[in-house]
Amino acid sequence: MELKDAIFKRRSIRRFKEKPVEKHILMQLVKYGMYAPTARNTRSWHFYIVSNRDKLDEVAKKHPYAGMLKTAGGAILVCGDKSIEPMDGYLALNCANACENIMLGALEHNLGTCWIAVYPREERIKLISGIFSLPENHLPIALLAVGYPDEEKPIPERFEKEKISIV
Repeated sequence: MELKDAIFKRRSIRRFKEKPVEKHILMQLVKYGMYAPTARNTRSWHFYIVSNRDKLDEVAKKHPYAGMLKTAGGAILVCGDKSIEPMDGYLALNCANACENIMLGALEHNLGTCWIAVYPREERIKLISGIFSLPENHLPIALLAVGYPDEEKPIPERFEKEKISIV
């Protein structure tokens, strides 16, 4: 698949076939994430590969926008490491770049993903930190549901020329 096709095809998938995603594939997706750019090349992140069905179900019950985890075959929790980068804003940007690489890379394996926002909502940060027993220096930024899609979504037209200025 060409990069432009992956960019246009990537959709938020919320219905998955109830089939686990192989750990070696989840590991490959994390590797893609680690090749994302970071401010000052700090690589200030930590990734948690989540295959534990009980953890996925607990998040699905308690996070208001995580229902798709009920059928997801796995997830990747992307955290910023405050011991490497103390500024939350940079952590969020660095991790967002990693998330995009992971979501685009998932298409190579015929997987779908859905971004579940955690940061900057304090109640969601506490929820996810508690469920996964995160160390204090790991700030949860996003949880990516990963799985074999059980839905297809059309590619919408999102190009908006009026949002471009040439200076």
